[in-house]
Amino acid sequence: MYATYLWVKSFHLLFVVAWMAAVFYLPRILVNLAEAGAEPAVRARLVLMGRRLYRFGHVMFGLAAALGLALWMGYRVFDGFPATVGSPAGWMHAKLTLVALLLAHYILAGRWLKGLDKGRTLPAGKALRLFNELPVLALLLVIWLVLAKPF
Repeated sequence: MYATYLWVKSFHLLFVVAWMAAVFYLPRILVNLAEAGAEPAVRARLVLMGRRLYRFGHVMFGLAAALGLALWMGYRVFDGFPATVGSPAGWMHAKLTLVALLLAHYILAGRWLKGLDKGRTLPAGKALRLFNELPVLALLLVIWLVLAKPF
């Protein structure tokens, strides 16, 4: 059973990494769009890349979340499956809150991308650059919470 646990956890981490790549890169595409000016070919290519990345990220998030749920619930379903959370598990609540904020960040970036089709403008390039850095801090906190389990 422990081998199954390790495979589930490994795939969970793989899909988390893939999703985080999308979380990091989608705002960068938005920065490039904001700074592309009126070059239609460049803008069309960036929008296409953004759409594909946004869909990819949603699939990766869904797989990561499903496997995360399996890790969380596995010990209740399968005899001998290691528990990933014990008591107290306040760190897990904090981690999940940060993940929810990362998901909201990702969805907001996707809405900005979709808004371009409706003629909406993007925030300024400088604001988008700051927006692009926020997930790095959130991920650092998530990693620290998972490793340190401080509360």
